[in-house]
Parts: sequence; C-alpha cells; structure tokens
Amino acid sequence: MFDILPLPMILFVCLMTFLAGFVDSVAGGGGCISLPAYLFTGLPPQTAFACNKFSSAWGTLFAAVRFFRSGAVHLRVALISASTAVLGAVTASRIVLMLDPTVFQKILVFVLPFAAVFLLLKRDFGEQSGFDKLPAKKVTILALTMGLVLGFYDGMIGPGTGTFAIAIFSGIMKFDLRTASGNAKIMNIASNGASAVSFVVAGLVIYQIALLTAACSIAGNLAGSRMAIQKGAGFIRIMMTVAVLLLLGKLALDLFF
Repeated sequence: MFDILPLPMILFVCLMTFLAGFVDSVAGGGGCISLPAYLFTGLPPQTAFACNKFSSAWGTLFAAVRFFRSGAVHLRVALISASTAVLGAVTASRIVLMLDPTVFQKILVFVLPFAAVFLLLKRDFGEQSGFDKLPAKKVTILALTMGLVLGFYDGMIGPGTGTFAIAIFSGIMKFDLRTASGNAKIMNIASNGASAVSFVVAGLVIYQIALLTAACSIAGNLAGSRMAIQKGAGFIRIMMTVAVLLLLGKLALDLFF
C-alpha cells in the first residue's frame, strides 16, 4: 500500500473521508472535502474521482438504510428519482473516462460557482412538510427530471449533488428537511453506485486505498445520519450552510492556489 501513498497521506485521506461522510449524510457536499483530499495526495484526477465514488457509495448506502429504518424516506418518490439518476450518472461517467485530466479539473472549477450561488439562494426551508398538497403527476415529473439532471451532475462533477437534492426535495417538493435528506440518500445510492461501477469496470479504483476510505466513509455517514435524525431541521440547516462554505472554499483554492 505504501508504494502507492505514504502512511501520513493515507491517514489524511481516511480522516477527510470520515468528515466528508458525516457532512454528506446530513446535508450533502461531502465531496467538497473528500475529492480535494484525494487530489492533494497526488493521485491522477480520474483515479481520485474513481476512489472517491467507490468510498462514498458505500457510505451513502449505510446512511440511506438508517434514514429508511427511521421512517425518514418517501420511498416512491425517492425510487423514481433514483431510476433516472442511474441513467444520468452512467452517461456522465463515460464522458469523464474520455476526458483529458486537465479538462476534467477545469470543469470542476467552473461548475462550482453556479453550485454555490444556487445553494445560497435556496437555504431557507420550512420545517413543515407541504408535500401532500402537490399533484401526484407533478411530483413524478419533478422526481424523474431531478434524478436525471443530478445523476448526470454527480457522475460528471460530484460535490454538492446531495445538497442540491435536499434543496429540491424540500424547496420544490415541500418535504420536511429530515425526509428530504432521506430521499436524497436513496437517489445518491443510485448515482454514486452507477458511477462507482463504471470506474471499477474501467480499472481506475485503487482498492488498497478505496477499501480503507470506504470504511471511514461508512463510519462518518452513520454518525452524521444519526445526528440528522435525532436533531432534525435545525441541525440540517447548519450543515447545509457548511456545505455551501465548503463549495466556496474549494472554488477559491482551485482558482487561486
């Protein structure tokens, strides 16, 4: 393992993926921590992206199970969005595999400003659910569309996907933040899993690193999802603000350093 990365770097990535899992399980945006951490080690961008997808997919799975068991998931809506998220993520992952690494890095830089602005404008959500007042047909169309768009974004870029999903589930579909977070985890399983499989097939995942970071991601996701379920909307709002700041911080680092 140490011929790939030295021990201090491995410990650093493990710590960052734990923190990323904690943040991601609550409000999304964990990729703003974990992906830069992988890149900081000197791994090629596509390899870093592949390892990040592999580890985060496992963490998201465990968080989703905890949300589901607590009753914080509207399963029909979550599964509808997950179905198209798979299609979007697989398509985007294939595009990433064809990109030159420098092009890929530029995409990461230029997409994040739009991500940050969107999140800053959509961070005030009510604690009460108004989902039952929406027509079923409208909900289905929204779920299909958001799954496809966010699945593509997740497969192409990654950071911020979960936060966008929570914003749409809560701000547009009127779910309370707790259920919006649970729904987002189900959708993220589909997009993360589809992307991870694409990178596994392409042989880009370094398992000596990715298996360790997957364990750390699982631990972080379990800790974060427990806090979100227990503390509810107030805690989720705080973590969504953190996710916004992480997006902005990553952008600043990419642009100026």
